[in-house]
Formats: sequence, C-alpha cells, structure tokens
Amino acid sequence: MLLAVDIGNTETTLGLFADDKLRSRWRMTTATDRTPDEWSAMITGYVINEGHSTHEVRAAVEASVAPVVTAMLSEGVNRAIGVNPVTVSAATDLPVVLDVEDPLSVGADRVVNSLAALHLYQRDTIVVDFGTATTFDCVMGDGRFIGGVIAPGVRTASEELVKKAAKLFATELVEPENVIGRRTEDCIRSGILYSSSDSVDGIVRRIKASWPGENEPYVVATGGMAAVIVPLTTQVEHVEPDLALHGLLVAAKHLGLEW
Repeated sequence: MLLAVDIGNTETTLGLFADDKLRSRWRMTTATDRTPDEWSAMITGYVINEGHSTHEVRAAVEASVAPVVTAMLSEGVNRAIGVNPVTVSAATDLPVVLDVEDPLSVGADRVVNSLAALHLYQRDTIVVDFGTATTFDCVMGDGRFIGGVIAPGVRTASEELVKKAAKLFATELVEPENVIGRRTEDCIRSGILYSSSDSVDGIVRRIKASWPGENEPYVVATGGMAAVIVPLTTQVEHVEPDLALHGLLVAAKHLGLEW
C-alpha cells in the first residue's frame, strides 16, 4: 500500500492507496509542536483502525507547504511504516511543465493539484483550492502549468475579521437562511461566504477572459472549504476533495515507487 501525505499550513491530509484506489483518507491539524513519536502514533492508529497493518504500507510520498512540520512528520512516517517518504516539490522531475517565470517558487500543493488535473481531466483546467489561501491554478491540456491567482482563504479572512473587530466573534461558517442577516453571526456568515463565492466567480471569469487557448477551461474545486463555498458559486463545475492525494499517486508512479 502507498501512504500519501499532503501537508498544508492549516491541515494535513493522509491517504492510503491500494494499487490505484484510495482506500482511506484522514485529515488532521498541522501542529508545529507535534513530535515524530506523536505523528507516528497517529498514523499507526489510523492505519490499524482501517483494518490494516503498518507492514502493508511499503511506500510513502509527501508534498508540503509547511517546512517547519515536514521533518518531524517525515520522521514520524518512517517510525510508523519503516520507510522514508519521498518528497515532491517544484524541483521534482514530474510530467507537468511549470511554465512560469520562477518555477521553483511554485508551492508543492499547486504542483500536485496540477498533476492530478492533467491526469484526471486531460484538458485545460482551472483548479480552485480552498485552503489557508484560495489558489487558482491554470493548467493547459498540453501539460503546462501557466500560473494563476492566490487570494486569502475563507477561514483566514474570517479569522482576521474577528481578530481586528473587537465586537465581532468567531462564527460557524454555514450558509445563512437569508443574505440579509438579522443577527450578528448571520451577518458575518453572509459577508464571509457570499464575498468568497462571488470572489471565486469573478476571478474565474477574469481568468477565462485572459485564457491563452481557444478551449474553455474546466473549473474544478478542492480543499477543506470547497463543499461549503462551491454550492454558492456559478462558475465551479466539479468538486474533487482528494485532488492533491491523486496528484501524489501520479507522482509516486512516475517516480517509480513500488507498493
């Protein structure tokens, strides 16, 4: 089996593949103070709870945008399954061309998302990833990542609003019954969710207007907040919650890992 690890700034997602099929996935907080022993215990527990032995996991691959966490988590993976994870980054030889001015500055999350989009859709694609930041990755069907847009994430904007406004408070981000809030928490929900969804639609329309090819790009969303925001949009056509994990699977196969 293959263990795929997507290390984000806020959350880390782990996926367990048997052959090419994602059998299990887990999401946990990206805690900077977690020790290798703690990571190992968590990974071991997840694998065992799914009815597998850690000895069945014969390879691991990871992508990270949180360097402080990467070394500790990598050591935890090694302690849990007995192999070191192969790290995927913009410097890795992969079947995607980073056709931008500074290729090595492209985040590993955007690399694996683009790789997955090329493999799954085989067409011009805009990937909207709702993470700590909301990223818009532009992928051409001929295998090129040509850049994109980086905007504040939904939760990031919400937390910043609450932090800077003394009389506002943290609110669960669920769609309100009416856009006109009659309670403060509903006002916050409307402001955050509708400004985020309208921003996504507006940015996608601008990207489409600047698209270099003749084909209309397919728009797919992923990330923790996708299920909340996408129903409020008009431009996003599909949600793939495990896009990064699929990208890591493609990377692992291309790099010759065996599991």
